Amino acid sequence: MPLIHINLRAGKRQAYRQAIFDGLYRAMREALNVPEDDQFMTITEHEPANFRYGNGYGIARNADVVYIQITVFDTRTAEQKKALFKRTAELLGENPGIRPENVFVQVLDAARENWSVGHGLAQFA
Repeated sequence: MPLIHINLRAGKRQAYRQAIFDGLYRAMREALNVPEDDQFMTITEHEPANFRYGNGYGIARNADVVYIQITVFDTRTAEQKKALFKRTAELLGENPGIRPENVFVQVLDAARENWSVGHGLAQFA
């Protein structure tokens, strides 16, 4: 049950944005074994004046950096997360062609009782 928020600079074509969705969905299916059709993702685009990046941690990023925040059940292992990071960078490199240096991913763990996916019910508590 991942929930994904993607942030990038405004101006990318629809096909570019859709490729990000598709790549992330595939990476999650492969690395985290998420169920089929578990696609809860948003993209927020930012004007250049509202989008900043840096070259921290010795990584040379540019204005094409994509910030990806993934909230998941707190049951994922460190190995699964590492596989997700690697596979995400690979797939987004293939399509839409994002440099691996520009794939910035954060995984947030949330306890199962913190999720309601509809009808106001605590489906996983």
